[in-house]
Amino acid sequence: MLANGTTLSYRTLGAEDWTIATKLEEIPDIGSEDEKVQMTHLASKNHEYEYGIGDYGELEYKFIYENKSSTSPYRVFRQAQADKEILEFKQEYPDGLSFTFPAMCNVKLGGGGVNGGIKFTLKLAIQGEMVPADPAAATE
Repeated sequence: MLANGTTLSYRTLGAEDWTIATKLEEIPDIGSEDEKVQMTHLASKNHEYEYGIGDYGELEYKFIYENKSSTSPYRVFRQAQADKEILEFKQEYPDGLSFTFPAMCNVKLGGGGVNGGIKFTLKLAIQGEMVPADPAAATE
């Protein structure tokens, strides 16, 4: 499956409707890396481990910069950063798989050069659980 068609949507906490963040160019890896905790005891012949709490890391999304209106993703996310507002996000793949999660925003405007487009990076600090939703089963 190609990444083409993947979307990142956002909404304020408690809102019903999602807004698709336009001009998304690159998406991050999604998932938790659980911390390995050593649980070796005196009768163990080898080290023994369990997985502890997970870490989603800092998700980085790349966008083509556009700042024409108050609803431009660059402005919306920059304002959320300034307000320290937690938004709810949904990353959805072309096959319908999605991940929903609350996060705080950090926006960084990229540099540029001759014949190069300007981009911005949205870094998200997860503020709760990431909830996957599988695509609906196809009917035959």
